[in-house]
Amino acid sequence: MTEPEPSARLAAFAAGLRHEDIPGPVAARAVDLFVDWVGSALAGKGVRPVETIAAFARAMGPADGPCEILIDRSGTSPLFSALVNGASSHVAEQDDVHNGSVFHPAAVVFPAALAVAQATGASGRDFIAAVTAGYEVGIRVGAFLGRSHYRVFHTTGTAGALAAAAAAGRLLGLSAEAMRDAFGSAGTQAAGLWEFLRDAADSKPLHTAKAAANGLTAAYLAKDGFTGAKRILEGAQGMAAGMSRDADPARLTDRLGTRWALAETSFKFHASCRHTHPAADALLRAVEAHGLSIGDIVRVVARVHQGAIDVLGPVDAPASVHQAKFSMGTTLGLIAAHRRAGMGEFEAHFRAPEVAAFRERVSMVLDAEVDAAYPARWIGKVSVETVDGRVIDARVDEPKGDPGNTLSRDEITAKVMGLAAFSSAATGAEMERTVPSLFAIEGVNRLERLMPAGGGGR
Repeated sequence: MTEPEPSARLAAFAAGLRHEDIPGPVAARAVDLFVDWVGSALAGKGVRPVETIAAFARAMGPADGPCEILIDRSGTSPLFSALVNGASSHVAEQDDVHNGSVFHPAAVVFPAALAVAQATGASGRDFIAAVTAGYEVGIRVGAFLGRSHYRVFHTTGTAGALAAAAAAGRLLGLSAEAMRDAFGSAGTQAAGLWEFLRDAADSKPLHTAKAAANGLTAAYLAKDGFTGAKRILEGAQGMAAGMSRDADPARLTDRLGTRWALAETSFKFHASCRHTHPAADALLRAVEAHGLSIGDIVRVVARVHQGAIDVLGPVDAPASVHQAKFSMGTTLGLIAAHRRAGMGEFEAHFRAPEVAAFRERVSMVLDAEVDAAYPARWIGKVSVETVDGRVIDARVDEPKGDPGNTLSRDEITAKVMGLAAFSSAATGAEMERTVPSLFAIEGVNRLERLMPAGGGGR
C-alpha cells in the first residue's frame, strides 16, 4: 500500500485528535500556554495598530455576537473575534515561541480556537484538543518550510494560517478530507513579509490577525464543502515551491502522535523579539555576577545565529516601542540599565539617552557554535568589555522560558497579571478571579466568555 502523502497524514491527525489521546503533561502544558496567551491578548489594549484593527472590525462586523474581543469585552462574529484577538496577542512580544520552527503558535491558534469554541459552545476538553492539533500542525509546517523561508517570510503569518485552520477545523468536526481542504484554502492565503521592520510599519500584528482569521475562514468553508489544494504544502506549485529552498517534507509528520511539539514550546520572559533573549539572559548573568552598571560597560559583542542577524540587523535606530523590541542594542541597554527588558522598561526608557548611547556600543557577530545549534537550541553568548579593561564572557544554554528553564504557574500568573495591569485591560481584582478559571478550562462543559462582563471599555 502506498504511504499517504504528508499533507494527508497531517490533516488526518488534526481531524482525529481526541483529548484522551493527549498525554496528561502535554494537556497541562497546553493549559499553561492558554493562560499565558490571555495575558498577551489583553496587553494589546490601547496599542494603536491593534485599536485600528479593532475599529475596522467594529465597522465591518456585527454589533454583537457570541465571540469575545478580549481588549474591550465586546461580542462579535467568529471571524472578527479571531482577527482582533490575533492582532492584540502578538503586539506586546510576550507570546510564546517554538524554537525549532521559529513560530509563535499562541497568537494564531488560540484566537481561532476561542472564536469557534465560543460560537459552538465547545467543552474545555475539546478546546484543548483543538489547540493541541493547531500547535502540532503549525509547528511542523514552520519546521518544514525551513530557515530559507524565515529569511523573508514571517513564519507565524504563513504557517500560522494552517495552524489556525487545524484548530478551528477540529472544533468544527471536519473529516480528514475536509481538513485537507481547509489546509489548502489556508495555505493559498498564507502571507507575511519581514520588510515592515525596516520602517517600523504596523504589519506584524496584521500577520497574526489575518493568519487566525484566514485559517478560521478556511475551516468554515471546508465544513460547507469548499475544496482546497490537496498538496498545498509539498505540491509542485505549493508553499514550499514558492516560499522555501530547504523544505523537508519529513518534518511534517516526524513522530506524529508520539513527539508532542506543543511541549517543546517556550514562554517569553523579556518583552522583545525572541532573537534578543539568549543574549539578554547572558548579559544579565554577566552584570549580576560582576555587579556592573551600564556606565561600567564599554562594549558588548552578542554572538548570535544567522536568524538573529537577518531579523534584528535592519533595526539600527528604532523609531517606536515596537521597533525597539527588534533592536539588540536597545534590549541589551535596558538589561544593563534596569536588569530587565519588560513592558514598562521599553515604554519608559527605549529612547533614554543612556540606552541610546549603549545601543551604539553593541554589535552582533555570527558564532559558529550558536548558529549550528539553531533553531533547535538558542544559545546565548556575549563578550562584555568594561571601562577597567576586563573582558567578561557569559553564556546561557537555555534562555528563561524554554522547556528546561520554564515558567512555573505562579510565574505565569504574575506575568498575566502584569500584562493586564500594564494595558489597563482588567483590574487586579478581576484578574484574581479570572486566572484560576483559566487554569481550570479543561473542566468547562461549555466555553463561554473568559473575562467578566461590564469591564474593559473601549
